[in-house]
Amino acid sequence: MPSGPLRRALRAAGHHLAAIVQVGKEGATDAVTRQLDQALLDHELVKVKVGTESPEDRFEAADRLAAGAQAQLAQILGRTLLLYRKHPRKPRFEPGPASDETAAPEPRSSRRASTRKRSPRRAPAARGAGARTLRKGR
Repeated sequence: MPSGPLRRALRAAGHHLAAIVQVGKEGATDAVTRQLDQALLDHELVKVKVGTESPEDRFEAADRLAAGAQAQLAQILGRTLLLYRKHPRKPRFEPGPASDETAAPEPRSSRRASTRKRSPRRAPAARGAGARTLRKGR
């Protein structure tokens, strides 16, 4: 199971996802595990719906799918599972390996910003009796 802050981030990101993989009347089969494996490679965070006709209960299906796809179970909510596996090249939720390609770009020089001329702010218009009569057109 992921750490607390990571789990919180995964649950927040998974809230708006639709279930991509469904476990049907035959349970968590090898075909479902292969489909989940491909979905995790594509999306990194996947919702799985366990059908009511499944012979396994939701906890058994969650354990079996997580073990079969080498994924981590982030949440079980009703009959919906949220599974996570870190992407090998472009992780979204955990920091990836430090390499030259993924290094953050160097910040721009602040010299350019400091030489820019700024226009002075104007004071707001007066709201006296003359301003009211001009607005109303009298």
